[in-house]
Amino acid sequence: MGGQKVALVTGANKGIGRGVAEQLAALGTTVFIGARDRRRGEEAAAALRAAGGDVHAVALDVTDPATVLEAARQIEERFGRLDVLVNNAGITGSGQVSPEDAHDQVPSVVDLEMVRAVFETNVVGVITVTNAMLPLLRRSAAPRVVNVSSHAASLTLFSDPDGPFAALLPSAAYSPSKTALNALTVQYANELRKDGILVNAVAPGFVDTDSNDHTGVLTVAEGAAVVVRLATLGADGPTAGFFAGEGPVAW
Repeated sequence: MGGQKVALVTGANKGIGRGVAEQLAALGTTVFIGARDRRRGEEAAAALRAAGGDVHAVALDVTDPATVLEAARQIEERFGRLDVLVNNAGITGSGQVSPEDAHDQVPSVVDLEMVRAVFETNVVGVITVTNAMLPLLRRSAAPRVVNVSSHAASLTLFSDPDGPFAALLPSAAYSPSKTALNALTVQYANELRKDGILVNAVAPGFVDTDSNDHTGVLTVAEGAAVVVRLATLGADGPTAGFFAGEGPVAW
């Protein structure tokens, strides 16, 4: 058991999170699938076990600290440590719509409750989970934290009037929440650098998932691959970075 890595992927019963869990399991990692809905988590874990993976479900809602602490307790009880944390759970705030239809994100008309909900999951939830798992990560020989961000987090890309995002609707909830997540990634990386904990943000790309109503162009496997790459970095790997499949992304 000593050689086997242990990972937690939040929001992993479907989409990119599930793809990450599947690929980590294929590498021989023991994977905990965090899911708000226990039944969906169990179904996903069972499917990945059927494919030969050592995968377990754990009920975890990033906006409910009690469930997060209970998940940490279960992982500690079984393995005593955590090697990889993938903070993947996130919401767009607009439900299942393609980004060009997310009119409810436009800053001048945005619903404040929606903004709060998005930040609660995408930013505060990451702090909740990371802090609960840090004692377990500190016991790992090679701890890695990956925060699943988005190209939409990039102020450089969004502020260019001729850039790739010029045609997108302005966003007061989702995009700024991912920008904040990137900022948080750098702050955690700086705090934990001396402990050898590598912390990076990843933009999986525009992946075909429920969250964009399947308008994405990349497969889940393609989006998950870059996350897995950062989750399995060697000791000389980067920290405090923002990466996509094509390499570093501008802040």
